Parts: sequence; structure tokens; C-alpha cells
Amino acid sequence: MLAMAAVMLSVATILITWSVMGGFLKTLIESGKTLVGDVAIVWPNVGFAHYDDLIERLEADEMIDSATPTIETFGLIKLPDDRVELISIKGIDAASYSAVTGFADTMWWKPITEPTSKDHAGADLRLDPENKAFFAEIEENGKSMSRFNTKTGLYEPAGVLGIEVTGLNARQVWGGYIPQSPLRALPDGGTEWIDTFMPRDGTVGLTILALDSQGHPIDPVTRTIPIANEFQSGLYEVDQGTIFVPLHVIQKMLRLHEAQRIERVKDTDNPFAVEVDPVTGELGPKMKEIIGIDPARVTTVFVRGIDGVELAEIHQRVRDIYEEFAQAHEGEVPESYLMQNQIKTWEEMNKTMISAVKKETGLVLFIFGIVSFTTVFLVLAIFWSMATEKTKDIGVLRALGASTPGIAWLWIRYGASIGIVGSVTGTAMGYWVVMNINEIHDWMGEQFGLVIWDPRQYYFVEIPSAVEPDKALIVFVIGILTCVVGAAIPAIHSARMDPVKALRFE
Repeated sequence: MLAMAAVMLSVATILITWSVMGGFLKTLIESGKTLVGDVAIVWPNVGFAHYDDLIERLEADEMIDSATPTIETFGLIKLPDDRVELISIKGIDAASYSAVTGFADTMWWKPITEPTSKDHAGADLRLDPENKAFFAEIEENGKSMSRFNTKTGLYEPAGVLGIEVTGLNARQVWGGYIPQSPLRALPDGGTEWIDTFMPRDGTVGLTILALDSQGHPIDPVTRTIPIANEFQSGLYEVDQGTIFVPLHVIQKMLRLHEAQRIERVKDTDNPFAVEVDPVTGELGPKMKEIIGIDPARVTTVFVRGIDGVELAEIHQRVRDIYEEFAQAHEGEVPESYLMQNQIKTWEEMNKTMISAVKKETGLVLFIFGIVSFTTVFLVLAIFWSMATEKTKDIGVLRALGASTPGIAWLWIRYGASIGIVGSVTGTAMGYWVVMNINEIHDWMGEQFGLVIWDPRQYYFVEIPSAVEPDKALIVFVIGILTCVVGAAIPAIHSARMDPVKALRFE
């Protein structure tokens, strides 16, 4: 019974740990994929032109579902309480970006009919029927990235802010948010209360460095951006430091929008003519102006493949399409060989995060594996004691003609039987705990005040968990093997006993 209890607890412990850590990794990966699609074509800083042609080529392919242009940069954001923070700015086309990613589904302020899993009291403001029309309007504003201006009577471009950026949304014990009005610090040491709700009347100031055609910063550009909604992607680092802004707004601020280009070149029609340079004031060859169009540019194109196609196949297909695109616009866009390391899958873009969690999962399993390996020694000790007590019985069996392998097989079979029973009960126990881990956690909190997974501290509202059959089978088999290994030494010892000595044992 002791051996079976030890196996049961070891199997249950490893299965629960593996399932919870695996569920955490799965949830983290799904969250990391939310806003990036499957593959990204990136040319940072200066960006690349003719992206509309690239997107058209991508979407014409049978393996590609959709594609969207974006600009990614950094800048400073001035919040309603006058705090200035560094922020990641993403310029997007809302409609196509939502088609490639899950952007539209990340809007936090929207009407809901069912409370979240932890909101047992129904405290979520979004549940109130009186707020339904208001939150429905805000949701649409967020999806279209626009907000109605009561002064002008027009809709104007607006941003979508990460839910954690302002610090004005108080995280509740049930995992949701209650908006708070900020206090602005005054020079005299006092404070001023500001009555605002970001998606209703909140604005932020964005300051970024405009770039010339070579990607060199020219001067800072500041613009006030109204906020249409706030988003929650599931990744705290993203939600705490990101704002989405309409693509055309960021293009203009960075000077990546389409513009007239004037280039001064030597006047070959009058090779001997001279003129005074208007900049240097020196006499030089006569120049003429060539007027053309500098096309709009973006830094990234996100691509989504059709369902059922392997990520590696989509990745390779995007590479091939870009190569054709680069040949068609030779000299105007980055060469395909330069883009080999700039066309990345979502896994490569989140490699650091995924790798860290996988290593942590492996380390935790290794530690628990070492602890659980003590089951082998426990079974060995119990079986050795049993073999000592049964010495005379073993002698009788040997005297009656039992073979050495037969005696050994008797103990091995006994150990395997204990392992099977312990593994079955341990697997069942582990599965039950994983499937009800949030209910068990809530009960512990209510009865003993023990709250391990507080949604105010952990970004996932519930403890993530998932029991995978292949993992459960591995743990089950290992549980049996620990008993077999533990019984092996006593089995060999018993099989090698001298029958005469065993019969005389007292």
C-alpha cells in the first residue's frame, strides 16, 4: 500500500506539473501569435515601397489567405496625467490587419452577455444593459480606428491603446478592469483630478522622429491622438507598452507617405552652362530638376496562410513570392538575398519568449522527476524487507523446483502490478486535479484564504492547464517502470538465495 501510494502521488505530481506548465506555454504561444499572423516580411527603419503590389501577389497565391501592411517604430507618449513614457507604435490598416491577425477580437471595451469565469458577482461594467449601446459604439470605433469629434461633427483617426499603458485601468480580483480617473501632479505639490475615460474623451500625445529617404532622423514630430478603444492581447509586455495608430497617420509623421520627389542632376543638354549653387553660393555646373513620385513605404507586411498548411511551407512560399516581387521592382526595393533573414515566422519572432518557457518547463519537470525518482528507492526498501520476511517461503519454492528466473519473475511481476495500480490511480487523480484546478483553487481561497493565482498579479485570469494524452501515457509508463526497477534488486537477491540456507533462516 505504501508503494502504491508513493507511485500514485509521483505520477499525479508529474502529470499535474507537466499539464499546468504545458497549458501555460500553449496559452502564451497563442497569445504571442494573436497580433503577428503567420509570417512577417520586415525591412526596419526606412521600410520598403510598392508594398501594395507585394500584398496583391501574396493574396493571389492559393496558400496565402491575406496580408496587411504595417509600420513599427518607437516614440514617446504623453498620458492624460502628463506622464511621458517610451512606447511601441504600430501603424496599421485596421480592416486588413484584423483579417490577418486577431486584432478585432482583442478590443476590451465592448458589450458582453456572460461574465468572465472569475466574475462570480457580475461586477464587470460591460455586463450592464444600460452600457450596451455605449460599449457597442466604442467597439466599432476600435475596429475602425476612428472616433466622433463633437466639435467638428466628423469622425477622425484614432488610436487603440494597450489596456495597461495608462495605468488608469485597475485590475480586479476577477481578472477584469475598472477605469479610474487620473490625478495630475501640479508644480506646487498638489494634484488635480481629471474626469476622463480614454475611449470616450481621452487623448494622448505621440512624439516620434521623422526620417529622410535614407532613414536618418530629421526632427521630432508631435501629434495628439484620440483613443478609440483599448486592447488586451494576453501578453503583458505588449499590452503595457503598445499603441496602434492608423497607418496613414504614422506614414505622414515618419515621412513614409507618398510624396513628390525632386532630384537635381547635371544638365546634360547644356554641358558647358554654369550657375551659382543656391546652397553653397559657389559657381558650378548648371543643374536641372527631375520631378517624380516617392512611393509610400512600410516596415512590415504580415501574412496569414490558409488553414491546414504547414508553417514551413507558408514561410517558403512567402520567400518565393518576395523574390519575384524584388525582380519586378529591381533597384527600388531590397534584394531578395538581403531579405533571407528578414522574412520570419511568428515562432521565430517569439523565439526568445517560447524558448525561455520551454526551458523553464523542462527544468521544473527535471526537478520533480528527481524527487519522484525516490519512488524507486522506496519500492526497493519495501520489497527488500518483504523478501527478507519471505526468505523461508522462497527456500520452500526453490526446494520444490522453482527456477531462478521464476523466483525473480515473481517479484518483478509483483512490482509491475503495484506500479500499474499506482499509475492508474495517479493518472486518474492527476487528470481530475488538472480538470478542476481552478475550482480547487477557488475553494482553497474561500476556505483558507490561500490565493496562489491572483488575477491582479498574473495576467491570465485562470490557471492554464491541458492534459495531453501522449504526456499522460509517458507518465503512466514511467510510473510502472519505477516499480519494476525498484523491485529488480530484491528480485535478483531472492532468486540467488541458497535453498538450504533459506529453509534454515530464522
